[in-house]
Amino acid sequence: MESEFSYYMVKKRALPEVLRKVVEVNTLLDSGRAAKIQEAIDRVGISRSSYYKYKDDVFPLHEKMEGKTITFVMEMEDRPGLLSELLKIVADSKANVLSIHQSIPVNHLALVTLSVMVLPITDDISELFEKMGQARGIRQLKIISGE
Repeated sequence: MESEFSYYMVKKRALPEVLRKVVEVNTLLDSGRAAKIQEAIDRVGISRSSYYKYKDDVFPLHEKMEGKTITFVMEMEDRPGLLSELLKIVADSKANVLSIHQSIPVNHLALVTLSVMVLPITDDISELFEKMGQARGIRQLKIISGE
């Protein structure tokens, strides 16, 4: 039986529009750009009932990750300096590297497991994930845990 508190990571583009709009309403309210819920839902174009149905269930990844450890696994080309580039991306996002494990390359590809601690000063985790995934030589990138 699945717990009520199980989480899934879903790319923004896969979310139904109503869920993206709920996040937008919360952002407007949290930032002070909307003073009241009605004002925010009118701006983004969803019903009050839709907002209340999902308001506590959808949020940006970074919002619930502060103080947590995120473990990435990636398949990367065996290219000098690539791991260093990834670590610079992590450092630039102000996350703390906890552990690195790199396999011996096979067919010019290596598997790397990287665990980082999300700090209060860490940039948005989804942006970190995107920057890592866009690095030249990264074939596949996944988050395997966030504890």
